[in-house]
Amino acid sequence: MTYQPATISDDLSTLPQLPGWVTSGRVETLETVAFRSGAALTVLDQLVSDPRHGVPVKLLANRLALSAATATSKVEGRLARAADIRDAYHLTPPGEARGPDGDLLALWREGVRLRAGRTGVIADLIGADFAGEVGAWLDVGLERARTHGPLSGCVAALRAVLDTDDRAERVACALSDIVLARTLNWKAMLPVSAQRLTKTVLRDLAAGEQGAELALQIRILETIEETVRLARDLARRAEALRAVAPKLRAKGSDAAVDLFLTEDAVAPASMLSPRVRGTSIPMTDRAARRFCDRLVELGVARELTGRPTFRLYGIAP
Repeated sequence: MTYQPATISDDLSTLPQLPGWVTSGRVETLETVAFRSGAALTVLDQLVSDPRHGVPVKLLANRLALSAATATSKVEGRLARAADIRDAYHLTPPGEARGPDGDLLALWREGVRLRAGRTGVIADLIGADFAGEVGAWLDVGLERARTHGPLSGCVAALRAVLDTDDRAERVACALSDIVLARTLNWKAMLPVSAQRLTKTVLRDLAAGEQGAELALQIRILETIEETVRLARDLARRAEALRAVAPKLRAKGSDAAVDLFLTEDAVAPASMLSPRVRGTSIPMTDRAARRFCDRLVELGVARELTGRPTFRLYGIAP
């Protein structure tokens, strides 16, 4: 029996979407950005908070974590590619050092798993050097968010961290994301603050340059808008993957499909074999590879590396 590749529906009318005026070009001020961000955050909140929309939120968070790791690597001067960061994390054998790229992605992935309301676990994530400052930094951001809006709170948290250490860019971005999550009553953060930042913009903010806060808010708003589009697209892709799931015959296929709906990259040799990660369901190495190749044939997944060995698979973009 042969299967036709899954068709991804273009009908997204049932999903919340950005109004046209949110993304239209205009001369920006802090007031217009606050107005636009309110609409964009309302749409994003609807998408990630209501399971009826079918957005695979864990997958969305892990995709954003990779993007945030790539962006912060650039800000910190290492300029690692997303593919290299992904490989360093997913292909390093257990117990071996991932290196700085893999560790950076590990930090962001751990961040999206933490409960945003628990200051103690956030301090553990940030590390001992800054653990004592976390509560104060969050208070600064949350107070600013209450009086001037969520994005202003994000920028206040960024500035508070950089005033203490202007090289703590990843910490500043993570605290900014946690302020946003708490402001919106999300259980976990979504990494949006780092995506479009540059060293120059952060340096201007730390130096108190005129226009720095507006520039940062615009960049975070642009990322929020892009995250709305990504969430809607992943909802479509997830629907297509769920639709072909009954056609999969491999033992453990349901659990493996669930893994694809949470992980942005799946290594068949370690995440599906000898057991499907997070379960006690066995799967041989050969069966794992065949399962991934079948998803590619059905048009709901793709191989990410282009290599004949050490492959990684993810839900089709």
